[in-house]
Amino acid sequence: MNDLNQTTKGMRTCIAFLGRRNAGKSSLINALVGFDLAIVSDIAGTTTDPVDKAVEISPLGPCLVIDTAGIDDTGELGQMRIKKTEQVIDDADVGLIIIGDGKWTEYEEKILKLLTQKGKPVIAIINKKDLNLHTELEKTLKAKNIEYVLTSALKKEGIDALKEKLRQLKNMSKLEEPALIGDIIKGGDLVVLVVPIDLGAPKGRLILPQVQTIRDIIDNDAAALVVKERELASTLEKINYQTRLVITDSQVVLKVAGDVPDSIPLTTFSILFSRFKGDLDTMVLGAKAIEKLDHGDKVLIAEACTHHALADDIGRVKIPRWLTRYTGKELHFDTAAGPNFPENLEDYKLIIQCGGCTITRRAYLNRIEKARAHNIPITNYGIAISYVQGVLERTIKPFPEVTDILEDNVL
Repeated sequence: MNDLNQTTKGMRTCIAFLGRRNAGKSSLINALVGFDLAIVSDIAGTTTDPVDKAVEISPLGPCLVIDTAGIDDTGELGQMRIKKTEQVIDDADVGLIIIGDGKWTEYEEKILKLLTQKGKPVIAIINKKDLNLHTELEKTLKAKNIEYVLTSALKKEGIDALKEKLRQLKNMSKLEEPALIGDIIKGGDLVVLVVPIDLGAPKGRLILPQVQTIRDIIDNDAAALVVKERELASTLEKINYQTRLVITDSQVVLKVAGDVPDSIPLTTFSILFSRFKGDLDTMVLGAKAIEKLDHGDKVLIAEACTHHALADDIGRVKIPRWLTRYTGKELHFDTAAGPNFPENLEDYKLIIQCGGCTITRRAYLNRIEKARAHNIPITNYGIAISYVQGVLERTIKPFPEVTDILEDNVL
């Protein structure tokens, strides 16, 4: 569980360290973060699986650095490790190609191709510059128009130059996430958050999307008022309904919709995160596939994190129950938990993704892109719940860019 004073992994810039075995990836990570984070050894293949760590890197801020196995690994296990490395490339915000022997080989070319195909920023790191093997390599990189930095992880040289290259990428906004709520509220606004306290809420804490939303409201000089669903109606009456927006947990959206006057905009945390992390248009339109579900159809419930399934778990119990009740069909539900998204999606008629608060925006978008590549409709928890409970039009109303798109797709 994240410390309350830490930025969640899902809101960090994800930096993948890529290259052949013994290029110095682990040593470079240690030099960049300023302490021994990764295991370093002269033995080729020390790093066998991707290892990620949330760190603060001045002046970049919160980052997620990922050490990977060598792209030139060998044998059956080596091929499995390479596949894991390729999955890291999918979800990374930026890829660093580490070269330790001054040679640009087919392996670096493979990494470059994978990164450029995904539209990822690339920085080549000519490591071990003290060996003076980099003259020809610099010519190659210049010819390919690849940004590069000369470093010596051993002597801690070139590290500031690498940080500056990464900082410039962040300032170009390619690595920045869109607003969570700041673009639809203004300073002085009052936002009411409806937060049921259920078995899924850690003792003494709110869940991550709620905490992040409160922080974003405060960052935008607005006020957050937090209530449980049972106190919502009386609270709105006490404040004379003077509120800019109500945001509710999706599990109580129907009750909240009944308590909140139509004059007050209403949405859910899950819909906010669908917009923040991914593609709200695609997810809203994906909900319409619920109407086409038939007996025996398979639905994938995709959880980005791993957690202990509760007795009335939202993804594994409640959503399947609500969908079955709404459609009147006997549906088959599979659950995929954790960071790995299934490769084989052809058998599914619909994917319902969680809010994705623990994964990066890039990783979330990758899931949408994979669904689109297989022509599988995809939506998310909150959108699906609002849809089957008949309040989706209302809960997406705060986002006119979506309602405009839906003019020809009436729900």
